[in-house]
Amino acid sequence: MSINTKAPWLNFYGSVAHTLEYPKTTMFEEVEAISKKYPDYIAYDFMGKKTTYKQAVEDIKACAKALKAMGIKEDERVTICMPNSPQAISMFYAINMIGAISNMIHPLSSEGEIKFYLEDSKSAAVITLDQFYGKFMEVAKMTKVNNLIITSIKDALSPVMKVGYALTEGRKIPKIPADTKAVMWKDFLENGRKISEEECRVKREYTQASAILYSGGTTGTTKGILLSNRNFNALGKQIVATNPTFAPGDKMLAIMPIFHGFGLGVSIHSMLVNGGRCILVPRFTPKTYAELLKKHKPNFIAGVPTLYEALLRVEGADKLDLSSLKGVYSGGDSLSVELKKRFDAFLKAHGSKVEVREGYGTTECVTASCLTPYDMSREGSIGIPFPDTFYVIVKPGTEEEIPYGEEGEICLTGPTLMLEYVNHPEETAQTLRKHADGRTYLHTGDLGYMDEDGFIYFKQRIKRMIVTSGYNVYPSQMENLLDGHEYVQMSCVIGVPDPLKMQKIKAFIMLKEGVEASDEVKKELFDYCRKNVAKYAMPYDIEFRDQLPKTLVGKVAYRQLEEEELNKIAV
Repeated sequence: MSINTKAPWLNFYGSVAHTLEYPKTTMFEEVEAISKKYPDYIAYDFMGKKTTYKQAVEDIKACAKALKAMGIKEDERVTICMPNSPQAISMFYAINMIGAISNMIHPLSSEGEIKFYLEDSKSAAVITLDQFYGKFMEVAKMTKVNNLIITSIKDALSPVMKVGYALTEGRKIPKIPADTKAVMWKDFLENGRKISEEECRVKREYTQASAILYSGGTTGTTKGILLSNRNFNALGKQIVATNPTFAPGDKMLAIMPIFHGFGLGVSIHSMLVNGGRCILVPRFTPKTYAELLKKHKPNFIAGVPTLYEALLRVEGADKLDLSSLKGVYSGGDSLSVELKKRFDAFLKAHGSKVEVREGYGTTECVTASCLTPYDMSREGSIGIPFPDTFYVIVKPGTEEEIPYGEEGEICLTGPTLMLEYVNHPEETAQTLRKHADGRTYLHTGDLGYMDEDGFIYFKQRIKRMIVTSGYNVYPSQMENLLDGHEYVQMSCVIGVPDPLKMQKIKAFIMLKEGVEASDEVKKELFDYCRKNVAKYAMPYDIEFRDQLPKTLVGKVAYRQLEEEELNKIAV
């Protein structure tokens, strides 16, 4: 039994309950329960087609029967390699219904990456889109996965939209051979008709595993994170509790992908267990994002900082009416103070009464576990912990708590804490550690501090800290400074190996529209840095880029820039 843990943030909860009741059910059971409460509410929209909660659950059951007919057993892993779509949702909850485990991966992963994910998870089956058929048949030759299910975007469209899709996007997709060993979606579902619903209902404990999400973890190497029914369902309760304005029927623009904790946990599952409506977006660009906002007038949007930065620049954004918004959330990467100020001003200018609420989380806790309060914010803070979630700051590498205001490693615990890293018991033991208060904490590998009121401030990944001439330099602080300059749209700061200093600092900068890259602009930025940072933290070089590289989930890919510099040195 744990002893009392300090929680000064509770004084700033306002109307939010300090502790919540969490369901002792599976994810599917929670969705099924909400479908009985709101059968005629829309569960999700997909490219113009609306699906009610009642129909969504019927689709899940049909998919579960098909999985049973295929021979998928309890605790086996099934890989979902799909964009946000009805089939991905049906499959995710159907896998849960039969007691198996979903393995979520990115559709644009390389053949080598897919092979790793399938073998690492020991998947018994995989579902993907027809456009990735060739890639998966190549992978199938290298793995023991015998069950490949192929679906198409058109399988989820209305009859009218199917015709339009076949004449446009569908024409670009190669025909699948008639003698393929893969099972097509229609045949897959047909095969399940002989199975009864009772055969599909596998009794699972809420504490048992339900899904695997992949992340770099605390060491930067890709690992599967095993999460439970409790983890996802607890998040669903926390998300609604910390958003008192939410009401069943409210619309969430689900553009963050289903294979990512942010997309699956916040934009999809938390909505579907609370009667919300997901606007499923399989693919988007900043331009289509603006069009989606205009068309659907969502109540909630969530995304990474680069998404909001891009929206500020997109043509037509100046005509948006954002008065429908009840919540705007930023996570997945550090939101600079300057970008928050710019986007808050943008929201206000377009009729919104809300500001961006920055959050923080890790895939090891599904996604968010800390969020700016709904009625206040503190500059630079990522907010306060969710109900029943505890944060402590420790001396890096230890379990020793340090005083408020001092910088150390962020550790957290709560009902969304993962079960383990798949196939990595030693790293699990290093990352999940029991502290003096009796609670098991996740050691995040992130640096930050907590003020005396319990507000958390993220500084940097420990791994990303630059050490130059013996001094610690945090790239996010430098980026925040550079982003504040009137010429700068976005920046990324990295450390480049140096024989004398260990690392030297280089800044990559994307200039605002209308500002031309020149020696004069570079000189002004160097002068700006000299006025605002210590000599040891000065960039040795500034490189202008039309665009900064992005990861698959939209973060600035600083590792790619680091690799580019290393390759230059090698040459």
